[in-house]
Amino acid sequence: MCISSRLPVTEKQYIDPVVGPVVIRRNPRARRISLRVNRRKEVSLTVPWLVPVRTGLAFLESRREWILATLAKVKVQEETPSQDIEMLRAKAKAQLPPRLSELADKHGFQYRQVFIKNNRSNWGSCSVRGNINLNLRLVTLPEDLQDYVMLHELCHLKQMNHGPKFHALLESVCPGHAALQKELRKYKIR
Repeated sequence: MCISSRLPVTEKQYIDPVVGPVVIRRNPRARRISLRVNRRKEVSLTVPWLVPVRTGLAFLESRREWILATLAKVKVQEETPSQDIEMLRAKAKAQLPPRLSELADKHGFQYRQVFIKNNRSNWGSCSVRGNINLNLRLVTLPEDLQDYVMLHELCHLKQMNHGPKFHALLESVCPGHAALQKELRKYKIR
C-alpha cells in the first residue's frame, strides 16, 4: 500500500487579489495541478500532495484570465431566466414535432420518436435507434432553416454520415441545401 493513500485531502481558503476566494485542496491522489470553477462561481485549486502550494499559486496566477472569463460566463448563464427557456421549450414542442412529421410523411422517412432538447452545440441530431433530437432554439430560426435542419436529420435515418450519398439524398429532398447550410452558420445556438 502506498503511504500517500493514507494522507487525507486538506483544504484551506486563499484570497486572490484579482479572483477573490479560492479553495486550495491538497490531494494525495491528484497527479497534476487542476483548476475548476463551478456553477456557484466557486474557484478551487487542487494541488498534488508533494507539489508545493506556491507552485499551485503560480499556476493560479497564470490562469487568472481564464478564471475571470469563466466566472463571467457563469454569471451570464445565471442571469438567463429559466422561465424564458421553458416558454421556448413549450413553443418548440408545439411547433417542431408536427412539422417534422409532415416533412417525414412528404419525403417517405420514418423515425421512432422526436425529443426537444436544450443543446448547446447542435441544432439537431439523429440516433442510431431512429430518434430525432431537435434543439428548442430551432423555433427562433426562419422557417426555411428549420425545415433544412429537420430534413438534414431525417436524411441521417438512411445515411448515418456526411458522405456523398447523404448529400445526394439531402439535395433530393432539400434542393439548394448548401446555401441553407451556409445561412445557418450565421446563427449562434446560444
